[in-house]
Amino acid sequence: MISFKSLHQGKEPLLLGNVWNAQSARAFEKSGYKALATSSSAVALSLGYEDGEQMTFEEYFYMIKRIKESVSIPLSVDLEAGYGPADDIIVSNILKLLDIGVAGINLEDTYVVEGKRELMDREAFYEKLEKIFLGLKERRGDIFINIRTDPFLLGIDNALEETLRRAELFEKLNADGIFVSGMTVDNDIKTVVNATSLPVNVMGLPDLPDFDTLTALGVKRITSGGFLNRHIYNELEIISTEIINNRSFSTLFCTHETY
Repeated sequence: MISFKSLHQGKEPLLLGNVWNAQSARAFEKSGYKALATSSSAVALSLGYEDGEQMTFEEYFYMIKRIKESVSIPLSVDLEAGYGPADDIIVSNILKLLDIGVAGINLEDTYVVEGKRELMDREAFYEKLEKIFLGLKERRGDIFINIRTDPFLLGIDNALEETLRRAELFEKLNADGIFVSGMTVDNDIKTVVNATSLPVNVMGLPDLPDFDTLTALGVKRITSGGFLNRHIYNELEIISTEIINNRSFSTLFCTHETY
């Protein structure tokens, strides 16, 4: 099997299926996806929590383990800010993921306080990552670490300039990839891609260019976050309402699937 890291070096961007349980993971694998990634927000919602590390790592780990055991393709984990108040706890969490065969993780430069997402100071985040990377010791090379940076997502002033400064620090740390959430404009994408040697990951948003355009711009990884999960459950609400209104289950059987 081709390595997870190598999947980021193909002519086409790696399209990851963002999953929240074993059933969704199997569906993506059946559809032909080459790798998967958890959506922490989708997993949290499935457990009755909001996004932003509201679920415990133990709860999340159980779901990750079930997903990993249910598929044969590589799995990356959205670890948010690390699920720990101290660097050694974050390192321990990553090692636990490695022990069950997880191929990659995301670590992000924001944290959520009382429902509001805040951007970490650039240098403070660099120091945090440096300690985590060093704490992994000989295991560092066993996992693909994708660093998510959120200046575009948060809509800060000079988001492009701040992203480029952060990308430079991630490259200095020998991170494996950079995830620029919220970036959708062609020229911004091209600028970031040309400014770093790291594979660039973008997220599916309404105004994100199509895959052919992203390929031409040099993007190497595409994810959809928790949006598919939300779409599916919006559809569930619609169908559930139709069952009540129609006083019939006929809506359930107007599909291609035979139950």
